[in-house]
Amino acid sequence: METSVRDVLKRKGGSTVSVTSTASIFEAVQEMEDHNIGAVLVIDEGRLVGILSERDCARDLILKDRSAKDTTVDELMTSEILVVSPTHTVEQCMFLMTENRVRHLPVLENGQLIGVVSIGDVVNAIVSAKQFVIEQLESYITGRS
Repeated sequence: METSVRDVLKRKGGSTVSVTSTASIFEAVQEMEDHNIGAVLVIDEGRLVGILSERDCARDLILKDRSAKDTTVDELMTSEILVVSPTHTVEQCMFLMTENRVRHLPVLENGQLIGVVSIGDVVNAIVSAKQFVIEQLESYITGRS
């Protein structure tokens, strides 16, 4: 059986960290630091409007010599967001992440944000599933039950 996004969210929880599009980059990076995460969702009036990653900040802020306190999230965020549903498999997520060079996928169910999966979540789920299969095969081969 393949691991679904719903399975991943059950294990890790569905909490998300977000900022508004009018927040400063400084505030957004502070949220990332406070929660030890690499991206924040951008939510305005209850609606997902973007995502901002550490990479966005490094490339578009530092390299262009802009001030983190004077630049707003909407100036740097990615507004064309890839999303997945709880029924997507981790393998499908891995494909989407690899093809589109993203590390975070918001999870929507019936139009509502219910969580986010990261590349780390996906890799851990795939490795765990493979390890389980290996253990089952070893038990079968050695006759252990």
